[in-house]
Amino acid sequence: MNNLEENVCRWWRALVKSRWNSWWFALSLPLLLLSTSMPGCRESVQPISERSYVRFVDGNGGFPLSASGRPAPLCVSSEDYAVLRRILEKFRTDVESVTGARPELSVDSIPSSRELIIVGVIGKSPLIGRLIEGKRLDVRGVQGEWEAFLIESLEKPFPGVDRALVIAGSDKRGAIYGMFDMSEKIGVSPWYWWADVPVKRHKDVFILPGRHSDGPPSVKYRGIFLNDEAPVLTNWVRAKFGTIPARESPPIPPGIANYGHEFYEKMFELILRLKGNYLWPAMWDNAFNEDDPENPRLADQYGIVMGTSHQEPMLRAQKEWDRRYKSTLGSWNYAAHPDTLQRFWRDGVRRNKAYESIVTIGLRGADDTPMAPGGPEANMSLLEKIVGVQRAILAEEMNRDVTKVPQLWCLYKEVVGFYDAGMRVPDDVTLLWPDDNWGNIRRLPTAEERKRSGGAGVYYHFDYHGGPRSYQWINTNPIPKIWEQMSTAKQYGADRIWIVNVGHFKGYEFPLEYFMNLAWNTDRWTGDNTDEYTRLWAEREFGSTYANEIGEIITRYTQFNGRRKPELLSPTTYSLVNYGEADRVVAEFNSIAVQAEGIYKKLPRESRDAFYQLVLFPAKASAIVNELYVSAGKNALYAKQDRASANEMAVRTRDLFQKDTSLMGHFNRELAGGKWDHFMDQPHLGYTNWRDPPVNSLQAIKLTEREVPGSALMGVAVEGSEAAWPGSEIRAILPPFDLFNQQRHYIEVFNRGRTPFLYRAQADEPWIQISSPEGEVKTESRLWISVDWRRAPKGKSDGSVKITGTDRDVIVGLTAFNPGELAPDSLQGFVEGEGFVSIEAEHYTRKVDQGANRWVNIGNYGHTLSAMRAVGPLDAAGATPGADSPCLEYRIHVFSPGKVTVEGTFGPALNSVPGRGVRYAASFDDEPPQVVTLVPQKYTAQDGNRDWGRTVEDNARHSRTVHTIKSPGYHTLKIWMVDQGVVLEKIVVDLGGVRPSYLGPPESYRRTSLTGGGE
Repeated sequence: MNNLEENVCRWWRALVKSRWNSWWFALSLPLLLLSTSMPGCRESVQPISERSYVRFVDGNGGFPLSASGRPAPLCVSSEDYAVLRRILEKFRTDVESVTGARPELSVDSIPSSRELIIVGVIGKSPLIGRLIEGKRLDVRGVQGEWEAFLIESLEKPFPGVDRALVIAGSDKRGAIYGMFDMSEKIGVSPWYWWADVPVKRHKDVFILPGRHSDGPPSVKYRGIFLNDEAPVLTNWVRAKFGTIPARESPPIPPGIANYGHEFYEKMFELILRLKGNYLWPAMWDNAFNEDDPENPRLADQYGIVMGTSHQEPMLRAQKEWDRRYKSTLGSWNYAAHPDTLQRFWRDGVRRNKAYESIVTIGLRGADDTPMAPGGPEANMSLLEKIVGVQRAILAEEMNRDVTKVPQLWCLYKEVVGFYDAGMRVPDDVTLLWPDDNWGNIRRLPTAEERKRSGGAGVYYHFDYHGGPRSYQWINTNPIPKIWEQMSTAKQYGADRIWIVNVGHFKGYEFPLEYFMNLAWNTDRWTGDNTDEYTRLWAEREFGSTYANEIGEIITRYTQFNGRRKPELLSPTTYSLVNYGEADRVVAEFNSIAVQAEGIYKKLPRESRDAFYQLVLFPAKASAIVNELYVSAGKNALYAKQDRASANEMAVRTRDLFQKDTSLMGHFNRELAGGKWDHFMDQPHLGYTNWRDPPVNSLQAIKLTEREVPGSALMGVAVEGSEAAWPGSEIRAILPPFDLFNQQRHYIEVFNRGRTPFLYRAQADEPWIQISSPEGEVKTESRLWISVDWRRAPKGKSDGSVKITGTDRDVIVGLTAFNPGELAPDSLQGFVEGEGFVSIEAEHYTRKVDQGANRWVNIGNYGHTLSAMRAVGPLDAAGATPGADSPCLEYRIHVFSPGKVTVEGTFGPALNSVPGRGVRYAASFDDEPPQVVTLVPQKYTAQDGNRDWGRTVEDNARHSRTVHTIKSPGYHTLKIWMVDQGVVLEKIVVDLGGVRPSYLGPPESYRRTSLTGGGE
């Protein structure tokens, strides 16, 4: 700090100690406001995990981790785990990065210092042992736990030492987490290297008095899978670390990217900073253990538990087999080559038996294919034999008590068919249940399965290479959905292993850290505090000034991408004519991109690289791609309408393609000085099936260019129709207007030629308002039509607008509804407009819970606003509407009774609980509820199931019920829980007026002052 900052800080501290004396406060207020902008006087940024025990001013007798830039020395025992020394060096670097000075490190001896920091493992470190034996350190609640840690300052722990700060772990990872937890809280982001987040600098750092502990974790093994790593991650690794020298023993062909210890050291460190402990390594063209023999040794030195993917058993990579045998024996096949495979497996186990691992058992075919044709009926006995052979090898090579060897059986794709057909593995083997590759868990443990000693886990996806369409480019994973699925997994006891496929890794920083935080403490994060998590994450990375805005940008871009992944977009995804949908989607994306650009320019230069890759780039890139597809859609529509501006939309589409190309180039070659070159190599434009296109292109989009005559020629288009006039035989008519929703609808006057012309618009009724009654049209002009409700007659009225130009007239009809019996200020609930009532699920009029059966809100879930989720007791049978079923009630007023259709938009949850489908019920007023099955009990989520394909593409399910409303007036729509896991996003009551769109009509007018808990 400079002298001014130091003096202001003194005023601030005095103000705190004065207990806010009124005259002192008035005198000090200007300096107080100034001080809050000075980094040396600020308290710590709120951490993501728990309340911070770090302060940057000493007002509570805190332990001085660093005082005036002089850090306390560190002390460790040589008898402790060697990994602690390695991590202590990183912790020293963290402290130096923050304070500007590197702490001294003493091994075994107590340094001559009034204050010191002791790091060690309970039961392993003699230094920690002396403190426990002397009853100076109470380790109850930590000792004997899995990966727990304790941070506490002690008075006069040793002769000549006034105070010691102890970081004690229940085991080696517990101690590591304690150090890295402190690193995060003093200002070193876990993403300091992987996302260039700058370190927050403070010369003074104090640890609050008291006991600060964390752990054990909610989930035992928490890890990531580097998969679908080519082309992006592999190209980056090859450029940064080169290739592995070709050799014959073990056989490694030329040109293999060097996923060696230099790469994995960065990955191991990050996993530990995120409080993870488990890794499945890159495997498309690599073999972790053989590519670099230092890899497994380094993993063990870091305390990382290694595994192999769901398709690679017995600690052997598929590429290890392919490099040895594929040219002679083909892909592995136990029926054809049992002896070779047994030797192959035994060698792998023997090689890695000294290291901490989880062994994948079972067998699949190479390259994610079935083991052999014929399915379970033809192959179950063989697979049971294979598992027996594998466990015998483990008993012989690793531990005679094979139940002590951590093992998993991943029930991925066709493998679950063996389980469903009755195959079982011993109880000590963890059952790893996968999602459907799109973030929807296929199966949860039953009550009986939860008794198994091996427990269960989840294999989850943030990225996927496969059908119905690969998505590998950018983050499309809203954390509310991650919470909804993974918290359910924890509830059902799937808490032994959580591993997530992070694809090429970069771009998934935010959802990955959330996934790890949720795995560490599932009780901390709920469906209604994902906003808090996002804000805290943004605050940690970029400070408090723009944390709310940054959090909102992250929330919105992920939610918008969750509607429809970029690889699945097409020119017709969003409606170009109904509800302003396509324009609204583009405006929403562009709004957050502009907001992000503004924040980027205001941030300190040292924060801009991090902000660009974590916030600005995904917001901007997503905005460009969505606008590109909408522009392409407008090109096709305008060509159909014979607009001259069709050509402009073709040009706009190509311009956006160039913007996308430039943006990818900037990320690769300019961001952080080219540090992340190749991370935007993944094609994302031009998909026609599940396979990646070779490069980004517009080949899959047919852009139309038309010959435009020189003379002017007027055309007219209206909202709600793809037709154009003159030329269409149908009548031009706008969507309805009503007093409650007070809509604006548009008429577009466009040119079919190149010469500008004048137009004139006249209404035949005085209550019809036109935004631009006359003007010049070069290409097109949009006229907004509205109603002056003070002058509109009561009841339903007809009117028209006459458009004149280039000696042509087009008459556009309209209707306005001004009911005399009901006014906006007397409405209770929702009201019909345009022939429908559109309702966001959380805006219920009343919520009726039934004991533990209830509906809970998930903020920012789904396509539009949020969602209501049906929850109940574990393993409970389906609820019965009218008895033990909780109910959401929506009071609506309708004007046009008769047959109505109620369409619900739901989350894409699967039939994950055996013996139970996914059902809800709907009713109006006192009619018997109609029970609807969203997902049948025996539903199969797989390629070939068109319903599943549509569901994951839409990231939603849609269901309809038909009802009869016998009279106009108020009615109550009731949505009942039948099965847990139903996630309701939106309801549309169609009274005959709903027009096609992807997101459904915007929410109808409602009077909120009288609504209940959903307000």
